[in-house]
Amino acid sequence: MEIGSLIEGRANSEIISCNVYTPVREAVALLASKRIGAVPVVEAGKVVGIFSERDVIYRLAGEGDACLSRPLGEVMTAPAITVQRTTSVLEALALMTRRRIRHLPVVDGEAMCGFISIGDLVKARLDEIEHEAEAMRAYIQTA
Repeated sequence: MEIGSLIEGRANSEIISCNVYTPVREAVALLASKRIGAVPVVEAGKVVGIFSERDVIYRLAGEGDACLSRPLGEVMTAPAITVQRTTSVLEALALMTRRRIRHLPVVDGEAMCGFISIGDLVKARLDEIEHEAEAMRAYIQTA
């Protein structure tokens, strides 16, 4: 299964993102209010980084609450690791495991067309395994 089939039907307008000038304090409030772990940071329509809970923790530990006034462009994880619509779910899971990340922007060229989490990928993989198991049960019953 490809990533494109996971994001099919999702509107680009549903992607929650920030820009490089958004203050950390504002981004933290957004993460909390939306109950999400990360947001893509976009500049001129292009994903330039990711801002996650980990970024907040690392900055607070290193700088204290002074980091809350800084713009995301100074504290985000960059460059963003991205995947294409044609990337398989298994390839994306392997990338996330290897790079120890939990969110991936999906891009078409340089334009972001989706944002997926490890939860999205695990659910897709479990659904695929369940479908295969059901097909195998049906095959066995008719044999």
